[in-house]
Amino acid sequence: MSKTIEKQLLIDKIVDAIQDTKGEDIMVFDLSKIENSVAETFIICSGNSNTQVSAIAGNIEKKVRNDLQDRPWHVEGTENAMWVLLDYVSVVVHVFQRSIREYYEIEELWGDAQITKIEN
Repeated sequence: MSKTIEKQLLIDKIVDAIQDTKGEDIMVFDLSKIENSVAETFIICSGNSNTQVSAIAGNIEKKVRNDLQDRPWHVEGTENAMWVLLDYVSVVVHVFQRSIREYYEIEELWGDAQITKIEN
C-alpha cells in the first residue's frame, strides 16, 4: 500500500474517531506544500470539557491502534486535558477545549494551507 493511501486511511480513521465522540469544529490542514511544516497533515477539533477532550483523544488512539495497527509516536497534554496532542509523524492531531482553542487561534498559523472543514 502506498504512503499516500496509508496517510489518507489514517486521516479518515482519526476523523471518524473524533465524530464518534462528538468532537466539534473539525478542520484538516494539508501542510504538504508548506516548507518546514510540523507534519504533512494537521487535524484540530474541539471538545467541551476535560472529560470530552480525554475521550476524543483516547478514542482516536484506540481506533487507530485497533483498525490500522498504528500508535502515536508522541502524546502530550493528557495530564490536564485542556488540550491533547497526538503525533503520528505525518499526521498530527490536536484536541482542544473550546476556550483554549479560541485563545491560541491555532488555525491562523497556516494561512497558506489547504483547509478542509468537516461537517458533523
